[in-house]
Amino acid sequence: MIIDAHAHLVAPPSFYAHRGNLQVARGQYGIYHAKIPDAELEKSAAQNVQIMDGVGTDIQVLSPRPFMMLHGENRWDDIVSWAQDNNDMIARTIKLHPKRFRGVGGLPQATGVPVEKMFDEIKRCINDLGFLGVLINPDPSEGAGKSPPMGDSYWYPLYEFLCEHDIPGHIHSCACCGRETYDEHFITEESLAITSISRSDVFKRFPSLKLLISHGGGSVPYQVGRWRSNRQMFAAASGAKAETFDETLKRFWFDTVLHYKKSLELLFDVVGADRCVFGTERPGSGGGIDPNSGKPYDDIRPVIESITEISEADKKGIFEGNARRLFARLDV
Repeated sequence: MIIDAHAHLVAPPSFYAHRGNLQVARGQYGIYHAKIPDAELEKSAAQNVQIMDGVGTDIQVLSPRPFMMLHGENRWDDIVSWAQDNNDMIARTIKLHPKRFRGVGGLPQATGVPVEKMFDEIKRCINDLGFLGVLINPDPSEGAGKSPPMGDSYWYPLYEFLCEHDIPGHIHSCACCGRETYDEHFITEESLAITSISRSDVFKRFPSLKLLISHGGGSVPYQVGRWRSNRQMFAAASGAKAETFDETLKRFWFDTVLHYKKSLELLFDVVGADRCVFGTERPGSGGGIDPNSGKPYDDIRPVIESITEISEADKKGIFEGNARRLFARLDV
Protein backbone atom coordinates (compact mmCIF):
# COMPACT_ATOMS: atom_id res chain seq x y z
CA MET A 1 0.00 0.00 0.00
CA ILE A 2 1.16 3.54 -0.79
CA ILE A 3 0.17 6.15 1.81
CA ASP A 4 0.81 9.78 0.88
CA ALA A 5 1.11 11.45 4.29
CA HIS A 6 1.40 15.01 2.98
CA ALA A 7 -1.37 16.23 0.70
CA HIS A 8 -3.83 19.12 0.84
CA LEU A 9 -7.49 19.74 0.32
CA VAL A 10 -8.56 20.13 -3.30
CA ALA A 11 -11.70 22.28 -3.29
CA PRO A 12 -13.70 24.27 -5.86
CA PRO A 13 -12.98 27.99 -6.36
CA SER A 14 -16.25 28.90 -4.65
CA PHE A 15 -14.82 27.63 -1.37
CA TYR A 16 -11.86 30.01 -1.49
CA ALA A 17 -14.12 32.86 -2.60
CA HIS A 18 -15.82 32.46 0.78
CA ARG A 19 -12.46 33.15 2.45
CA GLY A 20 -12.25 36.50 0.65
CA ASN A 21 -15.77 37.37 1.75
CA LEU A 22 -14.88 36.65 5.37
CA GLN A 23 -11.90 38.98 5.28
CA VAL A 24 -13.74 41.80 3.56
CA ALA A 25 -16.93 41.60 5.63
CA ARG A 26 -15.04 41.65 8.96
CA GLY A 27 -18.00 40.31 10.89
CA GLN A 28 -20.63 42.55 9.31
CA TYR A 29 -22.88 39.57 8.57
CA GLY A 30 -22.07 37.60 11.70
CA ILE A 31 -20.41 34.20 11.70
CA TYR A 32 -21.41 32.12 8.70
CA HIS A 33 -19.86 29.10 7.04
CA ALA A 34 -19.12 28.16 3.46
CA LYS A 35 -21.94 26.37 1.67
CA ILE A 36 -20.43 24.30 -1.12
CA PRO A 37 -22.75 21.89 -3.00
CA ASP A 38 -21.78 18.21 -2.95
CA ALA A 39 -21.56 18.17 -6.75
CA GLU A 40 -18.86 20.88 -6.76
CA LEU A 41 -16.84 19.16 -4.06
CA GLU A 42 -17.19 15.76 -5.75
CA LYS A 43 -15.81 17.19 -8.99
CA SER A 44 -12.68 18.42 -7.19
CA ALA A 45 -12.31 15.21 -5.17
CA ALA A 46 -12.67 13.08 -8.31
CA GLN A 47 -9.84 15.03 -9.96
CA ASN A 48 -7.66 14.25 -6.97
CA VAL A 49 -8.55 10.55 -7.07
CA GLN A 50 -7.66 10.48 -10.77
CA ILE A 51 -4.22 11.90 -9.96
CA MET A 52 -3.74 9.29 -7.22
CA ASP A 53 -4.75 6.48 -9.54
CA GLY A 54 -2.33 7.73 -12.17
CA VAL A 55 0.67 7.30 -9.85
CA GLY A 56 -0.51 4.34 -7.77
CA THR A 57 -1.29 6.12 -4.50
CA ASP A 58 -3.80 4.25 -2.34
CA ILE A 59 -4.47 6.79 0.43
CA GLN A 60 -3.81 10.49 0.77
CA VAL A 61 -3.77 12.26 4.13
CA LEU A 62 -5.40 15.64 3.46
CA SER A 63 -4.88 18.86 5.39
CA PRO A 64 -5.92 22.43 4.51
CA ARG A 65 -3.88 24.33 1.93
CA PRO A 66 -1.54 26.16 4.32
CA PHE A 67 -1.03 29.36 2.33
CA MET A 68 -4.81 29.76 2.17
CA MET A 69 -5.33 29.64 5.94
CA LEU A 70 -6.34 32.72 7.91
CA HIS A 71 -3.84 33.32 10.71
CA GLY A 72 -1.77 36.34 11.68
CA GLU A 73 -3.77 39.37 12.74
CA ASN A 74 -7.13 38.58 11.15
CA ARG A 75 -10.32 38.64 13.22
CA TRP A 76 -10.30 35.71 15.64
CA ASP A 77 -13.89 34.71 14.85
CA ASP A 78 -13.01 34.57 11.14
CA ILE A 79 -9.88 32.54 11.86
CA VAL A 80 -11.90 29.97 13.82
CA SER A 81 -14.70 29.87 11.27
CA TRP A 82 -12.33 29.35 8.34
CA ALA A 83 -10.40 26.60 10.13
CA GLN A 84 -13.69 24.81 10.82
CA ASP A 85 -14.77 25.21 7.19
CA ASN A 86 -11.54 23.66 5.93
CA ASN A 87 -11.79 20.73 8.30
CA ASP A 88 -15.44 20.17 7.41
CA MET A 89 -14.54 20.15 3.71
CA ILE A 90 -11.86 17.54 4.35
CA ALA A 91 -14.36 15.45 6.31
CA ARG A 92 -16.85 15.68 3.44
CA THR A 93 -14.14 14.68 0.95
CA ILE A 94 -13.33 11.63 3.08
CA LYS A 95 -17.01 10.72 3.20
CA LEU A 96 -17.16 10.86 -0.62
CA HIS A 97 -14.14 8.54 -0.92
CA PRO A 98 -13.72 6.77 2.43
CA LYS A 99 -11.16 4.28 1.14
CA ARG A 100 -8.91 6.91 -0.43
CA PHE A 101 -8.59 9.80 2.02
CA ARG A 102 -7.81 10.53 5.68
CA GLY A 103 -7.60 13.89 7.40
CA VAL A 104 -5.22 16.12 9.36
CA GLY A 105 -6.95 19.16 10.80
CA GLY A 106 -6.05 22.80 10.38
CA LEU A 107 -6.04 24.91 13.54
CA PRO A 108 -7.12 28.44 14.42
CA GLN A 109 -3.90 30.33 15.19
CA ALA A 110 -3.25 34.04 15.57
CA THR A 111 -0.52 36.40 16.69
CA GLY A 112 -0.21 36.29 20.47
CA VAL A 113 -3.22 34.03 21.04
CA PRO A 114 -2.56 31.26 23.63
CA VAL A 115 -2.23 27.77 22.17
CA GLU A 116 -5.00 26.54 24.47
CA LYS A 117 -7.42 28.33 22.14
CA MET A 118 -6.75 25.56 19.59
CA PHE A 119 -7.84 22.72 21.84
CA ASP A 120 -11.56 22.77 21.04
CA GLU A 121 -10.89 22.41 17.31
CA ILE A 122 -8.29 19.70 17.93
CA LYS A 123 -10.85 17.73 19.95
CA ARG A 124 -13.46 18.19 17.22
CA CYS A 125 -11.03 17.06 14.51
CA ILE A 126 -9.97 13.93 16.36
CA ASN A 127 -13.14 12.92 18.18
CA ASP A 128 -15.90 14.07 15.81
CA LEU A 129 -14.26 14.06 12.37
CA GLY A 130 -11.98 11.07 12.92
CA PHE A 131 -8.80 12.84 11.79
CA LEU A 132 -5.31 11.44 12.33
CA GLY A 133 -3.48 14.55 13.53
CA VAL A 134 -3.25 18.32 13.26
CA LEU A 135 -1.42 20.84 11.09
CA ILE A 136 0.63 23.35 13.12
CA ASN A 137 1.79 26.70 11.78
CA PRO A 138 5.13 27.38 13.53
CA ASP A 139 4.79 31.10 12.75
CA PRO A 140 1.23 32.30 13.44
CA SER A 141 2.35 35.92 12.87
CA GLU A 142 3.20 34.89 9.29
CA GLY A 143 6.52 36.62 8.83
CA ALA A 144 5.86 39.61 11.10
CA GLY A 145 8.45 38.43 13.64
CA LYS A 146 5.99 38.15 16.52
CA SER A 147 5.87 34.36 16.96
CA PRO A 148 7.94 32.65 19.67
CA PRO A 149 10.19 29.84 18.39
CA MET A 150 8.85 26.33 18.81
CA GLY A 151 11.26 25.59 21.63
CA ASP A 152 9.63 28.36 23.69
CA SER A 153 7.36 27.56 26.64
CA TYR A 154 4.51 29.25 24.75
CA TRP A 155 4.05 25.94 22.91
CA TYR A 156 4.33 23.63 25.95
CA PRO A 157 0.58 23.32 26.68
CA LEU A 158 0.04 22.22 23.07
CA TYR A 159 2.83 19.65 23.26
CA GLU A 160 1.42 18.31 26.52
CA PHE A 161 -2.05 18.02 25.00
CA LEU A 162 -0.76 16.23 21.89
CA CYS A 163 1.23 13.75 23.98
CA GLU A 164 -1.68 13.10 26.32
CA HIS A 165 -3.92 12.12 23.39
CA ASP A 166 -1.24 10.62 21.07
CA ILE A 167 -1.90 13.18 18.34
CA PRO A 168 0.87 13.85 15.80
CA GLY A 169 1.58 17.46 14.87
CA HIS A 170 2.48 18.17 11.25
CA ILE A 171 4.70 21.29 11.15
CA HIS A 172 3.85 23.31 8.06
CA SER A 173 4.15 27.06 7.76
CA CYS A 174 1.33 29.02 6.15
CA ALA A 175 1.23 32.45 4.56
CA CYS A 176 3.86 35.16 5.02
CA CYS A 177 4.71 38.79 4.45
CA GLY A 178 7.92 40.65 3.69
CA ARG A 179 10.81 39.45 1.54
CA GLU A 180 9.89 35.76 1.31
CA THR A 181 7.48 33.96 -0.94
CA TYR A 182 5.44 31.39 0.94
CA ASP A 183 7.60 28.59 -0.54
CA GLU A 184 10.70 30.22 0.94
CA HIS A 185 8.91 30.87 4.21
CA PHE A 186 8.02 27.16 4.48
CA ILE A 187 11.68 26.12 4.34
CA THR A 188 12.76 28.85 6.78
CA GLU A 189 10.18 27.98 9.40
CA GLU A 190 10.72 24.22 9.13
CA SER A 191 14.43 24.77 9.74
CA LEU A 192 13.76 27.08 12.69
CA ALA A 193 11.30 24.59 14.17
CA ILE A 194 13.95 21.87 14.21
CA THR A 195 16.81 24.00 15.51
CA SER A 196 14.78 25.82 18.19
CA ILE A 197 13.28 22.59 19.53
CA SER A 198 16.69 20.89 19.39
CA ARG A 199 18.21 23.67 21.54
CA SER A 200 15.42 23.36 24.10
CA ASP A 201 14.31 20.69 26.56
CA VAL A 202 11.09 19.95 24.62
CA PHE A 203 11.89 16.28 24.01
CA LYS A 204 12.99 15.85 27.63
CA ARG A 205 9.70 17.27 28.85
CA PHE A 206 7.62 15.53 26.18
CA PRO A 207 9.48 12.37 25.09
CA SER A 208 6.45 10.90 23.30
CA LEU A 209 5.85 14.02 21.19
CA LYS A 210 5.36 13.24 17.49
CA LEU A 211 6.29 16.08 15.15
CA LEU A 212 6.34 15.62 11.37
CA ILE A 213 8.50 18.23 9.62
CA SER A 214 7.41 19.15 6.10
CA HIS A 215 9.50 19.17 2.94
CA GLY A 216 12.26 16.91 4.18
CA GLY A 217 13.16 19.09 7.16
CA GLY A 218 13.74 22.38 5.39
CA SER A 219 17.45 23.18 5.10
CA VAL A 220 18.58 21.22 8.16
CA PRO A 221 19.64 17.88 6.58
CA TYR A 222 21.61 19.83 3.96
CA GLN A 223 23.26 22.05 6.63
CA VAL A 224 23.61 19.30 9.24
CA GLY A 225 27.36 19.80 9.65
CA ARG A 226 26.80 23.30 11.02
CA TRP A 227 24.35 22.04 13.65
CA ARG A 228 26.53 19.08 14.60
CA SER A 229 29.38 21.49 15.24
CA ASN A 230 27.13 23.91 17.10
CA ARG A 231 26.00 21.14 19.46
CA GLN A 232 29.54 19.97 20.21
CA MET A 233 30.80 23.53 20.75
CA PHE A 234 28.01 24.10 23.24
CA ALA A 235 28.80 20.85 25.03
CA ALA A 236 32.50 21.75 25.24
CA ALA A 237 31.80 25.25 26.56
CA SER A 238 29.19 24.22 29.11
CA GLY A 239 30.73 20.97 30.22
CA ALA A 240 27.25 19.46 30.03
CA LYS A 241 26.79 15.97 28.63
CA ALA A 242 24.25 16.12 25.84
CA GLU A 243 23.08 13.83 23.08
CA THR A 244 24.50 14.54 19.64
CA PHE A 245 22.56 16.66 17.20
CA ASP A 246 21.94 13.55 15.10
CA GLU A 247 20.34 11.79 18.06
CA THR A 248 18.02 14.74 18.61
CA LEU A 249 17.26 14.98 14.90
CA LYS A 250 16.02 11.39 14.87
CA ARG A 251 13.30 12.28 17.38
CA PHE A 252 11.49 14.14 14.59
CA TRP A 253 9.62 12.65 11.63
CA PHE A 254 10.15 13.84 8.06
CA ASP A 255 8.21 13.62 4.81
CA THR A 256 9.67 13.04 1.35
CA VAL A 257 8.37 16.19 -0.33
CA LEU A 258 11.71 16.82 -2.01
CA HIS A 259 11.89 17.02 -5.76
CA TYR A 260 15.46 15.82 -6.27
CA LYS A 261 16.90 12.32 -5.95
CA LYS A 262 20.15 13.38 -4.28
CA SER A 263 18.21 15.38 -1.70
CA LEU A 264 16.14 12.30 -0.85
CA GLU A 265 19.28 10.18 -0.60
CA LEU A 266 20.80 12.71 1.78
CA LEU A 267 17.63 12.83 3.88
CA PHE A 268 17.54 9.05 4.31
CA ASP A 269 21.24 8.99 5.14
CA VAL A 270 21.09 11.78 7.74
CA VAL A 271 17.83 11.07 9.59
CA GLY A 272 17.30 7.39 8.76
CA ALA A 273 14.70 5.88 6.45
CA ASP A 274 12.74 4.73 9.51
CA ARG A 275 11.92 8.36 10.38
CA CYS A 276 10.57 9.24 6.92
CA VAL A 277 7.03 8.98 5.57
CA PHE A 278 6.11 9.16 1.91
CA GLY A 279 4.66 12.51 0.90
CA THR A 280 4.17 14.31 -2.40
CA GLU A 281 1.95 17.36 -1.69
CA ARG A 282 0.38 16.40 -5.01
CA PRO A 283 -1.24 18.33 -6.58
CA GLY A 284 0.87 21.25 -5.43
CA SER A 285 4.07 23.18 -6.01
CA GLY A 286 5.90 20.16 -7.45
CA GLY A 287 3.72 20.01 -10.54
CA GLY A 288 6.34 21.52 -12.86
CA ILE A 289 7.76 19.25 -15.55
CA ASP A 290 11.39 18.21 -15.22
CA PRO A 291 12.96 18.96 -18.65
CA ASN A 292 15.37 16.05 -18.22
CA SER A 293 12.87 13.29 -17.38
CA GLY A 294 9.72 14.79 -18.88
CA LYS A 295 7.87 13.88 -15.66
CA PRO A 296 6.43 16.11 -12.92
CA TYR A 297 8.84 16.86 -10.10
CA ASP A 298 6.30 15.53 -7.58
CA ASP A 299 6.33 12.05 -9.14
CA ILE A 300 8.40 10.96 -6.15
CA ARG A 301 7.51 7.27 -5.83
CA PRO A 302 9.68 5.99 -8.72
CA VAL A 303 12.55 8.16 -7.51
CA ILE A 304 12.47 6.52 -4.08
CA GLU A 305 12.13 3.08 -5.69
CA SER A 306 15.29 3.76 -7.71
CA ILE A 307 17.46 4.57 -4.68
CA THR A 308 19.82 1.65 -4.09
CA GLU A 309 21.29 2.87 -0.79
CA ILE A 310 18.17 1.85 1.14
CA SER A 311 16.69 -1.64 1.40
CA GLU A 312 13.35 -2.92 0.16
CA ALA A 313 12.25 -3.10 3.81
CA ASP A 314 13.17 0.59 4.19
CA LYS A 315 11.11 1.46 1.12
CA LYS A 316 8.11 -0.47 2.43
CA GLY A 317 8.42 1.47 5.67
CA ILE A 318 8.59 4.80 3.84
CA PHE A 319 5.57 3.99 1.67
CA GLU A 320 3.38 2.52 4.41
CA GLY A 321 4.80 1.21 7.66
CA ASN A 322 6.24 4.43 9.05
CA ALA A 323 2.97 6.30 8.48
CA ARG A 324 1.17 3.62 10.48
CA ARG A 325 3.64 4.12 13.35
CA LEU A 326 3.29 7.89 13.19
CA PHE A 327 -0.51 8.03 12.87
CA ALA A 328 -1.91 5.72 15.55
CA ARG A 329 -5.46 6.32 14.30
CA LEU A 330 -4.81 5.45 10.67
CA ASP A 331 -6.99 2.33 10.72
CA VAL A 332 -9.74 3.77 12.91
